[in-house]
Amino acid sequence: MRKYSLWMVAAVAMTLIASCRTTKNTADALSTATPAPSTLATVVDTVSYSIGVNYGSGLRESMKNFPGGANLEALKEGFRQAIDGDTALVITADAAQGYIQSYLANLQQQEAEAEKEKGDRFLAGNRTAEGVITTESGLQYRILKQGDGIKPAAEDQVQVHYTGKLLDGTVFDSSIERGEPLTIPVTGVIRGWAELLQLMPVGSKYQVWIPSELAYGPQGAGQTIKPNSVLEFEVELLGIADK
Repeated sequence: MRKYSLWMVAAVAMTLIASCRTTKNTADALSTATPAPSTLATVVDTVSYSIGVNYGSGLRESMKNFPGGANLEALKEGFRQAIDGDTALVITADAAQGYIQSYLANLQQQEAEAEKEKGDRFLAGNRTAEGVITTESGLQYRILKQGDGIKPAAEDQVQVHYTGKLLDGTVFDSSIERGEPLTIPVTGVIRGWAELLQLMPVGSKYQVWIPSELAYGPQGAGQTIKPNSVLEFEVELLGIADK
């Protein structure tokens, strides 16, 4: 699942505190610091300005990817009022954290609902595609190559080669790209995989589309697999351990 991070000013403060704790003597630190530029009167002025540049540059880059976009002018005004101790804040410091969390949660919910609708539309159309078989659970697969070996049982471990994709074609995992097959327990994987593997004779290669409820559901997985994502795999069953 893609998780949204909160941009925390406290991180800067903690960094500064840690830095100060490692400095034996503040006077020594000031005396050995780089001299202040002519536009800044003292070393303290310089380090204060440097903190602003350092934090501001990082924040500017981070906000480029902020979900829903960002208004930098509003951000700067909020920052200025907060650091000045301005009592005329439109949103109080206590309320700000809750507002950010609520905003991100709502945005994530909207994206999850949109992903679910997209997946449902795809599966509804795909079930009538040539060669596609839909199981009672909603799993869809197409036989690319039918092997003549035995089928694995729930308690077995199997060796497979596979490539996993999103519906837009993005490859998020591939044992083929790594050049090494994967050995896994049949029931130690997502539900869609567990069902598929028990349908496949050894030597088979299937293309499969796994509904989100048989994959990672509303939680998603990592940064790539969004909540409610339908996943596509090509799976080749190479063998069953000890059989």
